[in-house]
Amino acid sequence: MAAAVKTLGSSLARNLREIRIHLCQNSAASRGARDFVEQNYVTLKKANPDFPILIRECSGVQARLWARYEFGKEKSVSVENMSADQVAAALQNLAQAKP
Repeated sequence: MAAAVKTLGSSLARNLREIRIHLCQNSAASRGARDFVEQNYVTLKKANPDFPILIRECSGVQARLWARYEFGKEKSVSVENMSADQVAAALQNLAQAKP
């Protein structure tokens, strides 16, 4: 996981305009998303200080990763029941994708 986050480094802003992570504070299905945020948010934010990385917590919400690209185009992927490593890989895929 650390490798995927280091690979992203400061390249988030190259293709993306914003990342949002939706998760539930206590559901088992959101555990990987919570672990990803706890382990990687600070590293990503330090590497991308002006890039919006938003964490949205809501009870009962499905864990989801949202990517906003140029011209308001968005893609999302469910990260329900994923490990923190799988969430990192999903983020990497979204960061490298073309909208």
